[in-house]
Amino acid sequence: MPSPDLSFHPTPTTPPGSLSKKDRGLRKKKHSYVTAPDVPPKSSLFRLDTNLNEMDGIVDLSVLPTATADSNSPGSGFESSHQSSSDVSSMQFGSVSTSQHSVFSNPFLPGSQRRLAPGALVYDGRRISPKARPPGATPAPNVDGDSPSWTAPESWAVEKEGGDASITAYSSSEESVQGKLTTTPPREARTNKQKKKKSSQARGLYKVRIYRASNSYHVVSCDLNVTVSQLTPQLNKKLLLDPGVEPHRLHLKERGRERILAPTERPADIVRRRLEQAGYDVADGLDLLGADDIQFLLKFVYKSNVLGPPEEEMQFEAYDLIDLTSRSLRAVPITLYAHADAIVSLNLSRNPMLEIPLDFIQACTTLRELRLSHMALKRVPQSVRHCRSLQRLDLSCNRIAELDDAGLDRIPQLRHLKLQNNRMEKLPFYFPHMRELRDLNISNNKFRHMPAVVCELRSLVDLDVSFNGLSDLPDELGQLAQLEHLIIVGNSVHRIPEKFANMSSLRVLDCRRNPITDISVVCTLPKIEQLLADHNSMHALDVSFGPTLKQLDASHNDITQLTLVPGPLGLPYALTTLNLSHAKLSTLDEMALAQLTALEVLHIDHNSIRSLPESLGALSHLKHLSCSNNHLYKLPSTIGRLQWLEKLEAHNNDLSELPMSLWNCSSLQVINVTSNVISTWNLPPGSIDLDVAVAHAWGSTVSLLPDRKGSSSSLTGSLLPALAASLEQLYVGENSLTADSLHPLALLKELRVLNLSFNNIQQLPSSFFRNLTALRKLYLSGNHISAIPTENLQHMTNLEVLFLNGNKLQTLPREISKLTKLSVMDVGSNVLKYNINNWEFDWNWNFNTNLRYLNLSGNKRLEIKPDMNHRQSRNQQQLSDFSSLTQLRILGLMDVTIGMQTNIPEESEDRRVRTSMADVNGVAYGIADTLGAEEATDQLTMIDLVQPHFRGSPEEAVFAMFGRASYVASNNKLTKFLHDSFLRVFAEELARLTRGECIPDAMRRSFLKLNKLLHDYLYSTTGRKMSHVSASAMNQAVHDKIGASGIVLYLVHRTLYIANAGNALAVVSRQGIARLVSRKHDPFDRLETARIRAAEGWVSPKGFVNDEIDVSRSFGFYYLLPVVNPRPDVFKYDLTPMDEFVIVGNRGLWDYVSYQTAVDIARKERDPMIASQKLRDFAISYGAEGTTMIMVIRVSDLFPKIGDQQHSPDPVILPEELIRMVKNRKGGTGIINRDISRLDDEVSPPTGHLALVFTDIRNSTHLWEVNPGMQSAMVLHNNLLRRLLRFCGGYEVKTEGDAFMCSFPTTLNALWWCLSVQTQLLDLPWPLELLECEDGKEIVADSKVLARGLSLRMGIHCGQPVCEPDPVTGRMDYFGPMVNRSARVNAVAAGGQIMCSADVIKEINARILESGPTTEYSFLQPAAAIDAIRTMGVSIFPVGEVKLKGLEVPEHLSILYPAALAGRHNLEAFEAAPTASGSRVQFSVEQMRELGLLCVRLESLAMARVFRPTPTRKGSIVSVSGGPTGGTEGGTSVGAEREEGEEQPLIIRDDPSLYLPVMDETSSDAHLTTVLHSLSLRMDNALAKLAFLYMTDVERQRGVPDLAFRDQIFELCRPVGL
Repeated sequence: MPSPDLSFHPTPTTPPGSLSKKDRGLRKKKHSYVTAPDVPPKSSLFRLDTNLNEMDGIVDLSVLPTATADSNSPGSGFESSHQSSSDVSSMQFGSVSTSQHSVFSNPFLPGSQRRLAPGALVYDGRRISPKARPPGATPAPNVDGDSPSWTAPESWAVEKEGGDASITAYSSSEESVQGKLTTTPPREARTNKQKKKKSSQARGLYKVRIYRASNSYHVVSCDLNVTVSQLTPQLNKKLLLDPGVEPHRLHLKERGRERILAPTERPADIVRRRLEQAGYDVADGLDLLGADDIQFLLKFVYKSNVLGPPEEEMQFEAYDLIDLTSRSLRAVPITLYAHADAIVSLNLSRNPMLEIPLDFIQACTTLRELRLSHMALKRVPQSVRHCRSLQRLDLSCNRIAELDDAGLDRIPQLRHLKLQNNRMEKLPFYFPHMRELRDLNISNNKFRHMPAVVCELRSLVDLDVSFNGLSDLPDELGQLAQLEHLIIVGNSVHRIPEKFANMSSLRVLDCRRNPITDISVVCTLPKIEQLLADHNSMHALDVSFGPTLKQLDASHNDITQLTLVPGPLGLPYALTTLNLSHAKLSTLDEMALAQLTALEVLHIDHNSIRSLPESLGALSHLKHLSCSNNHLYKLPSTIGRLQWLEKLEAHNNDLSELPMSLWNCSSLQVINVTSNVISTWNLPPGSIDLDVAVAHAWGSTVSLLPDRKGSSSSLTGSLLPALAASLEQLYVGENSLTADSLHPLALLKELRVLNLSFNNIQQLPSSFFRNLTALRKLYLSGNHISAIPTENLQHMTNLEVLFLNGNKLQTLPREISKLTKLSVMDVGSNVLKYNINNWEFDWNWNFNTNLRYLNLSGNKRLEIKPDMNHRQSRNQQQLSDFSSLTQLRILGLMDVTIGMQTNIPEESEDRRVRTSMADVNGVAYGIADTLGAEEATDQLTMIDLVQPHFRGSPEEAVFAMFGRASYVASNNKLTKFLHDSFLRVFAEELARLTRGECIPDAMRRSFLKLNKLLHDYLYSTTGRKMSHVSASAMNQAVHDKIGASGIVLYLVHRTLYIANAGNALAVVSRQGIARLVSRKHDPFDRLETARIRAAEGWVSPKGFVNDEIDVSRSFGFYYLLPVVNPRPDVFKYDLTPMDEFVIVGNRGLWDYVSYQTAVDIARKERDPMIASQKLRDFAISYGAEGTTMIMVIRVSDLFPKIGDQQHSPDPVILPEELIRMVKNRKGGTGIINRDISRLDDEVSPPTGHLALVFTDIRNSTHLWEVNPGMQSAMVLHNNLLRRLLRFCGGYEVKTEGDAFMCSFPTTLNALWWCLSVQTQLLDLPWPLELLECEDGKEIVADSKVLARGLSLRMGIHCGQPVCEPDPVTGRMDYFGPMVNRSARVNAVAAGGQIMCSADVIKEINARILESGPTTEYSFLQPAAAIDAIRTMGVSIFPVGEVKLKGLEVPEHLSILYPAALAGRHNLEAFEAAPTASGSRVQFSVEQMRELGLLCVRLESLAMARVFRPTPTRKGSIVSVSGGPTGGTEGGTSVGAEREEGEEQPLIIRDDPSLYLPVMDETSSDAHLTTVLHSLSLRMDNALAKLAFLYMTDVERQRGVPDLAFRDQIFELCRPVGL
């Protein structure tokens, strides 16, 4: 080592990029020797002489600088300030005026510039990084051209001529210098700056904190263009104490890895960009944040290149599989050199500073797999190309922009190549030379078009091009005949090329989340097995499945019809899984379903299906049927034939009963029919006498099912139904079951889960539990149960979960204490009264010591007071406390009276205790949650936060929840810290707001600051913040892979601010309509995907960020920061009297319950506590398994009550005889629609003076005839009108076709309904077929949507009609002149208009506009309707007097529109006569030509010819024999080209337009319709002839006629309808 009193001065350096092209060219021509050199003999070694007085020829003194530049000079481009951390605050840094680097020349080889690694006099491969060299020390070029006799191996760390070749290998294109930098400001500007006070607000200056190895730090101020090379002199002066220390380099630690910054990189710009990627804005002070401790995001360290003392050699048990991930390696461990030939798999990922020496790679003669992911590589290491045995290469998650110089084609056996998450826009020319390549992953790059070279990789088997932005797929891709897996998820591909039909080996196609409209071309491929096409743009599924297709997922498409084209004769379909959920199906074709005989799983959820075809019983292999969220009113009786059926999901339908044949399903284990209108479930006839069974099971002989057909068989002589021995889970919540309907349950002895929540059960049979001893979970919430039967209750020893909330229980029997496995119990919202002295008869929680969840909230009469006179005999413990419940995790005591001396458990990170009142600043709220899966019961994964009088203000409150629904990647310490720290952080940020800033800024900063504090909390030890832990330690820490979503609602007076990060969401109910006021951060979201990619992250095909986490924004997950960050989306919502409540929930709710369904469920309950519990129970019934947390806040309490918000009282009382007549008929005409039944009860039929509204759909007749989407559209239309009738206080009189006749007690109720309908029709999810036709297309004017979907005309008139109940339906009907005039008013309206009479306008002027006198009925108009109409606004356009058809007296009419749709009046007011052309999907001439080409080809095949269209470049073809006007390969044709191997008489080449009718863009719809019919007839004839030819060939081969086969052919050829 040099003497400590010596200092070496740097030589002048060559700036980056200043070499001439010639010099750069000389460098590229240098040859490197790839063979290991011979070791020089021992006698040739020289002893190093360190006597500097005799160093002639070694130290070049002529290049020493004469003076040392002032590092603080203005020319440096930055300002500097020095700080130190608290533990080294007394440290004083000395000033170093010169660098400590020596410049040596080689005295033994003249002209050679090779030298040892800087800072070392003797080479030590364990101490010196191969990339360590003095900043800016670039040797002079070799002018004499001499070259050494051998090249040192790369592992010797000998610097090569030309500088550090790895400088740009680790810097991204954004982080390297772009163009010429300007670093010297003018003197005037410099002088003015010195006069000003130095501050962080200096224009263009950013603060950057740079640490030393000792964890002390220095803050520099520099602009965005200052590079590392310019920063280094300043750091040398400020941070280096000892003149004899080794050379230092600037390191960057982030994302669990460390790397050396290149001289051209810009630290300030890196800080700015990382902060922006982490969610910070310019308004947050990006120029100042770098001075803070941001180790959670990144850390700059200025430290020595020397690695420190030699580490102990790494120990490996075996050398075939080597994993060195995240070791912060700078060199390959020496131990591996001796065993390099044994290495088969080498993982060097997450070691950005690691160089891979060529000699080491050459020594790895058996290396098959090499992983170099997350290495910050900009180029592929040159040594990789020399690994001749390599088969798998992983270069994913780097910064590679091109592979032109990678030389991957030199690896002869390379088969698997991963390049995802890089920056490539093209692939190199040599890719087709990689003959062995089988697997190629180029997903998450920047390709806009499929690289042409990919289409030439004929040996390719797996190809992944997901998340690139591809707009199309080339036809040439069909040439990949060996391709088996193709993944194109998350692109913008519109169609699948026809050439894909040549992919004979394709087995899996994943084309999810594209706008693809047709997948039929791949459905028939010979080997296709799995086709995933959800979230596309298909509106019809007219396909023929191939012989091997087993799984088809076409969910989340606008499919309105499913048509299966017959496949090959005699070959049944192999399809086992079909998913058509979240579509727009209104029916299932019976014949299509019958052909899928191999089907095992069928998903048709979230459609508009009214009934399932009876052919469902033919699916003998069906195991799982999911048909929930439809409009099914019955299940087919043939369902009993499904002997393999294991799971039936039919929740949220309109089922009124279950088929008796369901008892015959011998394998059925799960039945979920929650949210229907089921009242009975009868046994199949003759199976068993239910009276006998009930008498045996429940001790009763009374028949409670009068509709059941009796049987005289006894229990011993009859067999139980097959279902009784198989059913394990039964969900029948929210139905119409009563106590009389429960008797069939006595037969289900194998039940494990029974959910009877929210029915009409007032009393349970006394022996209800006798045969249910196997139950583990029992849900009885929301009934009217007043007592729990005690008989046999103690025998239910397996019961773990018991929900009794929302009933009328006053006491609980002591027998519950004998349920030793009981861990979850909810008895909230009852009327419990607890007497501590009655513990011998009443249940006490201390008896069930295994309880983890106990909810007593909502029992407002419950008082828990200590018993001063009695103590428990064994341990003298008070029964009023909860000390025995050591495993308790959640305890709910809201609205419960608690004595002063009651021992309530302390809240901790392992326990949540709620003891507050259910009222915050006068606003009622309720909360409900679950512990989730059994694996999660040991910790809290979700926690709520409610703070009234926030910051001491009675008008401020905070509602929040933090955590994850799944116990995976969650942690109770993290969640508790967020809960405890948010209010303090938020209050601080609110106090810091300056002029021009607002509350959303404070909420955003609170989330971001909370994430930083959370990092410090998780990674702190002994109360002191740790420095950034090493990559290896972070990889092992559990804190690294945990996180939490968060949502905060800040209520200020009547304004609500909502901030959320993750998948916890909030929904506001405004007059019963759900309004989402938050954003779900889904990695599949296009905006989120773009943000993730910009932050160097990627999205996997399963929708996970970096294939690890299922949410794109969250607290925690620091190993993914800034890709996953907690920046919230902030919404401001001004509350009005029309807003009723807010529902806040995590994904445990929203993944299973839609926003509107949740609002409907909660709106039925007045108490928010019961509403939240009901939503939680529904989520459980719908399949939620994780932790579910729901909060309901009744914001309507902020406004004074103005009477009934739903509808006003009827102005006229019904006569008694009418009431009696309507009630007598009401039983048979009840509402059987589940969505409607959840709403408020329908108003009584108005009488006296009332308003009538008639509606009609424009052009509906033609729409029904020609538009296939009409049936789905009508379901949407009808549901909307009926929902709004309940909200606006209307009465549905009757419907005729698609027309409604409705009555309203007041005129403004009617107007409110009409305006609401016209507005909300625009937002419905109409079928694509409807939106593509003229009658339903979207019309936009002035950036406003004026029309979309069905167009509804409406007419309003008021008066006194004749009222009389209908003798058949029992509903009130109206007659007389007033009704006739109302109908005529509607008849003159155009689509989208509301026509009204003069009486209606008078009422509007009187109460809405207040511009006219009041009428005698003005005082009856409801305030809710007035407020709603004023909020929406109304535009009036007088029409004048109009003579109505059939009426003598004309009517003064006016047209009304909602204010937002007033632009409709400028459109065509009265449409022309309706035509079918406007109702169907418009013809495309191009599609007609394609259909015509298909017709010509079929006709040619029928003539034993093959027709091929002539390319456009060919000339005309002379007519020859063999074709009517075309030419054959055997004839003469001008310009015709023959193909080798083709039989000349078989091929016809011609222009297809010669065989087709004339059609062009000017053709009318009528003409195109005629052409379509003509082509259809010709195709039918050709197909019939082909079928007969096929029949002839088959019979010729068999030698005898086959009559059955002939019948099959005749059936196929028979015209439809015959």
